[in-house]
Amino acid sequence: MWMHFGIKDLIDVLLVAFFLYQTYKLMKSSGTLAIFSGVVSFIVVWILISQVLEMRLMGAILDKFISVGFVVLVILFQDEIRRFLLALGSHRGWKFIGKLFSKRENDPGKEGKFVAPVVLACMNMARKKTGALIVIQQDMELTIYEHTGEMFNADVNARLIENIFFKNSPLHDGAMIIADNRIKAAGCILPVAQNATLPKDMGLRHRSGLGMSLETDALVIIVSEERGKISVAHKGKLGVNVTAEELQQILSGEREVTNYC
Repeated sequence: MWMHFGIKDLIDVLLVAFFLYQTYKLMKSSGTLAIFSGVVSFIVVWILISQVLEMRLMGAILDKFISVGFVVLVILFQDEIRRFLLALGSHRGWKFIGKLFSKRENDPGKEGKFVAPVVLACMNMARKKTGALIVIQQDMELTIYEHTGEMFNADVNARLIENIFFKNSPLHDGAMIIADNRIKAAGCILPVAQNATLPKDMGLRHRSGLGMSLETDALVIIVSEERGKISVAHKGKLGVNVTAEELQQILSGEREVTNYC
């Protein structure tokens, strides 16, 4: 048997292991790990009954469930499947290939133009205890979230950001989305982290910021209205009491977000 085990078979095994690991991480972060474990357990039982023990009657009953299993899985894990497809379609590698065939030339000096005005606006809002929720797009497109609010196409300006999140502004309760050094939308609705064990002094803004960081690869800045503190969520981690220098380093890619716990 092992005489026929070649490089192709090794790659096949490694790909399956990688797929299962990524699926496990996705289910764990979304709080559906128990459902996924139940599905895997059902498949194991089906294999044992129908293939190993060869119980015909019970095997025939389980075969009927397996035949409609794909539809059931799509219904159960529709959010996770959507997130996986979004991540796959927005992956850095695909974007790099697209740039090779694009005639547009990127301006190196344009990268990171939003950092200074965002940091300034966040510090001013924290000092005034003005709540804010700012999403910075990374590799994954955020178009579906942009359309939940009011569409913009404005330069990133500290005063404009502060005016949008001013308490009397009609857009102050939602999130602002920044992509390609432009303000794309404001008043947007973000997914809320349901299984997050956050401290009691962290409200809906922090849960929304953490939920967005679980759904996408975006950087999310949260300014607390009660505490006047800045937090940053990224890849399921939430860093609290972030200073201006730390915020600038995170937005510039010089520093990773460390979890509050």
